Amino acid sequence: MLRFRSLGSGSSGNATVVEAGYGLHVRRLLVDCGFGIRQLTTRLGAAGLGIDQIDAIFITHEHSDHVGCATTVALRHQIPVWMSHGTHTALGAPDLDGLLRVAHDMEPIDLGTLCALPFTVPHDAREPLQLRCTDGASHLGLLTDLGHASSHVLQQLQGCHALLLEANHDPDMLAASGYPAFLKRRIAGEHGHLANHAAAGILATVRHPGLNRVVAAHLSAQNNQPRLAQEALAQALEWPSHGVDIASATSGTDWINVARSL
Repeated sequence: MLRFRSLGSGSSGNATVVEAGYGLHVRRLLVDCGFGIRQLTTRLGAAGLGIDQIDAIFITHEHSDHVGCATTVALRHQIPVWMSHGTHTALGAPDLDGLLRVAHDMEPIDLGTLCALPFTVPHDAREPLQLRCTDGASHLGLLTDLGHASSHVLQQLQGCHALLLEANHDPDMLAASGYPAFLKRRIAGEHGHLANHAAAGILATVRHPGLNRVVAAHLSAQNNQPRLAQEALAQALEWPSHGVDIASATSGTDWINVARSL
């Protein structure tokens, strides 16, 4: 069985647990660790987990809302940390006491019952990677923090049964916001963050009959509204708006099973 749970998604912090297997053969990957250690512990606890039940950490890129307490958690609990060489360098090449695992585009990470495939994305970071995860039967795509969907990105999302997908901003709300002009340009740029309509465009391209769960993630608190994100993504899927889940910045999501069909 493959399932996932967002622990929170937004500019204040991001983390998602992906779990595969049964009984004694369960493996759990923490994708990003963008909270302080107390917050992470609390959020994991709400998911019924402790930090000692995490088998590996994957850091998508070096921005603070994704790295958070990753180094502290890894060293304290002796958890391997996967990240690209560029991400490690951008973080100042911290000494992880032998726990660093260097991730590369299209090189699978085999955790036993769970396999994660990193792929590069266009974002304003040193060497950002996102993930496709599988238990061998079901497939989950995790895609946040990118300015546009390259052909490489779209290829990696083909055939997924569930997606956690960035829907960061509404262009009109961003344009009318009090953000400085340079920040507006960065967010809306080719290496910034996905607008609702851009996320919808991705879904329109990769949708297929087996895609049955979609979670809108990394919503801007200032420049988006859950309703707008849901409406845009649902329209692309030809689903009712309530069929699209929202990853809250404060509480994330409940556990979501990734199934080949409903």
